[in-house]
Amino acid sequence: MKRNKPKVGVLLVGCRRFRQLGAGCEDGTYEERRGRFGEELTAQLGELAECAFPGVAYEREDMEKAILFFMQEKVDCVICTFLSWSEDSPWIAFLRDMFDIPLALYLPTRDKMPYSDTRDENDFIEFLAQGGLVGSLEGSGSIPRLGRKVEVMVGKFADVQSRLATFISASYAKAQLRRARFGLLPVYNRIMCSTYVDPYKVFSRIGPELDFISYASLKAATDAISDEAADAWVAELSSRYFVEPDVDARLFRESARASLALGALRDQYELDALIFNDVDHELFHTIGLRPGFYPPTFHAHDAILTPEGDIGAGVIFYILRQLTGKHINYVEPFYVEQGGNTFSAGHAGPHDYTDERFADHVRISRDTRFAKTSFKYAGAPFAWYRIPAGLKTLAHFSQGKDNFKIVCFTAEALPGEHALCSYSHADFRTKGPVSELFENILRVGATQHFAAVEGDVRAQLELFARLNAFEFYAF
Repeated sequence: MKRNKPKVGVLLVGCRRFRQLGAGCEDGTYEERRGRFGEELTAQLGELAECAFPGVAYEREDMEKAILFFMQEKVDCVICTFLSWSEDSPWIAFLRDMFDIPLALYLPTRDKMPYSDTRDENDFIEFLAQGGLVGSLEGSGSIPRLGRKVEVMVGKFADVQSRLATFISASYAKAQLRRARFGLLPVYNRIMCSTYVDPYKVFSRIGPELDFISYASLKAATDAISDEAADAWVAELSSRYFVEPDVDARLFRESARASLALGALRDQYELDALIFNDVDHELFHTIGLRPGFYPPTFHAHDAILTPEGDIGAGVIFYILRQLTGKHINYVEPFYVEQGGNTFSAGHAGPHDYTDERFADHVRISRDTRFAKTSFKYAGAPFAWYRIPAGLKTLAHFSQGKDNFKIVCFTAEALPGEHALCSYSHADFRTKGPVSELFENILRVGATQHFAAVEGDVRAQLELFARLNAFEFYAF
């Protein structure tokens, strides 16, 4: 799926007193010089995001137009740069009137100034035009006085590019989350009360609107999936992944049918996330099984599917998906093996096994956890996934006493065979003592649910938490 690029507002603050200085000089006026710099900076930022540039702001009226422009363009953040010293009343008005959005103050630097002295008028104008440090220092004092939170970066573009990219990515994730629509199917998980969150606070503080969807709706969607559609997906899954010999063809079809129904509900409600309570016995009485496969429509719409009715888990999944664009796995740590400095983690239920690089990590297997029950389709299969080896970030989101919190750490997923029946899983090795890691997590408080994503994204998560004023813990 082609994902939307982040959209960045670019605010360049110029000095109206200098604007026409330099007429007739070799390099042009101050306005022409700073205009060329603005084009250069916008082009550089354009490698990271779509840019919305209203032109250099010289007057308070320019700031008012810029605010309206950024609102109309629905930018995810604004990067502010002082082009030189300038009168600061327009900047103060911007800080006062700008709507709540991530802001960064970026001061570009260079290895050496393009002049040795300012005896020549052309060089003197360049001296004035290179005074962004003066404007930035003057403007910085108003940031805390007006209670604005602003990220600050100083350096050559190449040196701060990765930090700018992280800021843009975190801002994009924040904006996407505020626009998102989540579905809860059907209610919170009554056997895991610590996963409860206040849906009003979720909506008012961080954004996703919440739809409540009944098992009856899932049953209707399941019944609407034809045998032909279910069989076609069974054939596709069977051609792509190893099917264990004891998988019953009829049960395979029913698991595929119910899984496609989850996708149909995503499409019907236009969801960005479906939080599925897949352990309630009402589900098994209504549908006869726990759907075991990941419908293609989720990736097609950059959406996510998570089990056990945990909205907090859905939030961290969605955050990681927006930050990285990668496949996310749902795990809960099971036990520690002190001798190898490892722990085992995984989860039952629908799982994102669809990373084509690791198709050989998938086995279609009976859900043995429910195979001996009296439910209609007991033993229906699921995609049993061995989480691929490599460095992972494991991240958690939940509601604390007064705030939301993110808890995260990194660990190395180890290669190995499928071992824990009914659970997609892996063994993980930590860099520091594994007992110390979980001691720290137990101290700050969490739940058992974590999202696992490839690579180390703790810095992105920390910035995302800061932009949202969440508690943040990284180990």
